[in-house]
Amino acid sequence: MTLLNPDADEHSAELARARRRRNRALLTLFGGIVAALVLFEGFFVLRDSQAPKLVVALFAMIWGGGGMAILYLVANQLVEFTSSQWQRRLTPIVFVFPAIAFVVYFLALPAVRTFIASLFDRDGTNFVGLANYITVFTEPFMLVTFRNNVLWIVFGASFTIVFGLLVAALADRSKFENLAKAIIFMPMAISLVGAGVIWKFIYAVRDPADVQIGLLNAIVVALGGEPQAWIAMLQPWNNLFLIVIVVWMQTGYAMVLFSAAIKSVPTDIIEAARVDGAGEFKIFFSIIIPSIMGTVVTVSATVIIFTLKIFDVVLVMTGGQYGTDVIATQFYNQYFVNRNFGLGSAIAIILLLTVVPVMVYNLRQFNKREAL
Repeated sequence: MTLLNPDADEHSAELARARRRRNRALLTLFGGIVAALVLFEGFFVLRDSQAPKLVVALFAMIWGGGGMAILYLVANQLVEFTSSQWQRRLTPIVFVFPAIAFVVYFLALPAVRTFIASLFDRDGTNFVGLANYITVFTEPFMLVTFRNNVLWIVFGASFTIVFGLLVAALADRSKFENLAKAIIFMPMAISLVGAGVIWKFIYAVRDPADVQIGLLNAIVVALGGEPQAWIAMLQPWNNLFLIVIVVWMQTGYAMVLFSAAIKSVPTDIIEAARVDGAGEFKIFFSIIIPSIMGTVVTVSATVIIFTLKIFDVVLVMTGGQYGTDVIATQFYNQYFVNRNFGLGSAIAIILLLTVVPVMVYNLRQFNKREAL
């Protein structure tokens, strides 16, 4: 009769489970490495493929999306093989790592390469240090560019926010609220290039002896005036005629967010203020505006970033002529038209640096609201 040792059997079973767990972890890791290599090589295969573009695009979406899903599942499985303590530490990284990897590869690395390029001359062969940055802040054409961007921020962002807030407040009191909001929001469905083409017809000018096909000049002539080249004359105020286009498009975006925020203000507070004798203006500025200040900050930051990066409208309407260049169009002209890679890279870095503080401020405000 054989005597059984329960402790030895339990130890052997534990060792067997540990071996199986280790083998599964190694197998999962191997599968993940193979999947990553296949996914990486797949991009080169797709890049060199002679198949129709539509087929390549569809296959790339399936390939990329499926590949990333497999990598995520593999990473998640590997984390589950660790102890519970390490699972708590590593699980957030598994979720965040793909986004960080994309940001590093598609934003951080190009930014570093652009900064390095900005330290070289126009063809990238000779190191010139900060000479391109000195050019950016001293040349008259760049000072005009910065002035125009200030105009875009002051007038474009301000009017967008004010009109968006005004329309949101008034539309909520109208029985035609949905129709009014739909009409105001409709320009958001148009691309910036399409909007530029539309407004080019509005600002079109012909010889005074000819019939004016531009809407604005047709009205001016009908009232007895002379046709004007609105986007070419009266510099720098011709920039305002371009800014009107962005205000026309972005007001709908601001209105939607402000309207949702205004509707979230508790009605009992507003009613209590009315009972206490407060007027509509006082209610609006003393109750509604402070209640939706978080939305106002977010919308303002978004619109300011948008106006800082404005490019399409200026390029379509004037190509940067007549004193309408902004930072983005100046970068395009220097880098791709004049082939001055050093100066173009320096302008791109300046554009990045002007956007970052607004983004940081927006994120800090968002974190403060999350903490409340």
